[in-house]
Amino acid sequence: MREPTGSYPSVRVQGDGRQVVSQAGSVLLVETVRKAGLDTATSEALGPWRKPRAVHDPGKALLDVALAVALGGDCLADVGMLRAEPAVFGPVASDPTVSRLLDSLAASGEKALRAIRSARAEARERVWRTAGRAAPDTGGMVTVDLDGVLVIAHSDKEDAAPTWKRTYGHHPLMGFVDHGPGGTGEPVAALLRPGNAGSVRHEVAQFEWLHQLEVRLMSKV
Repeated sequence: MREPTGSYPSVRVQGDGRQVVSQAGSVLLVETVRKAGLDTATSEALGPWRKPRAVHDPGKALLDVALAVALGGDCLADVGMLRAEPAVFGPVASDPTVSRLLDSLAASGEKALRAIRSARAEARERVWRTAGRAAPDTGGMVTVDLDGVLVIAHSDKEDAAPTWKRTYGHHPLMGFVDHGPGGTGEPVAALLRPGNAGSVRHEVAQFEWLHQLEVRLMSKV
């Protein structure tokens, strides 16, 4: 069914009814990661966080968390849905291993963020270069749509607060690259904020964030 290439297995689709897997739709996400080179870029960027004789690559473990979120997960333990399908996702780290990795990255602060952003920038540049005239930066201009997004928290979390919709959670400010007739959008930056933050919490703070976003876009982060 597969031959391992890169961080994830190469899945071949067949219609004989054998070797059926759940989460088959996630193959599109895995293939996007592979084609964009995000797996190899993230693995290289997070190399300094890989401990000697470690079994699991930090880059893949972080991407596994991202895939679990994309599939509807809302906590680290939800990587278990990936672990149940090794034919699609390959070896997946245990919950304690994933938790220790995130603790390590969080302890590194800005250093870890720069590493992750550099991997994203490398993948983004590759995708935009492949897109050619259909890329968002065609014509020398990039349109960014800013919007606040409510993220519900079902228990007390850091910075969680009552929202203006009488729910409880977070209200991050997101930046999306809008391109194409439908304005499909591509997430490029996020400013984490508590649930009670307004559309513009602090005008100066937002201006500084926009400046950071501009710098990131110039380097395709």
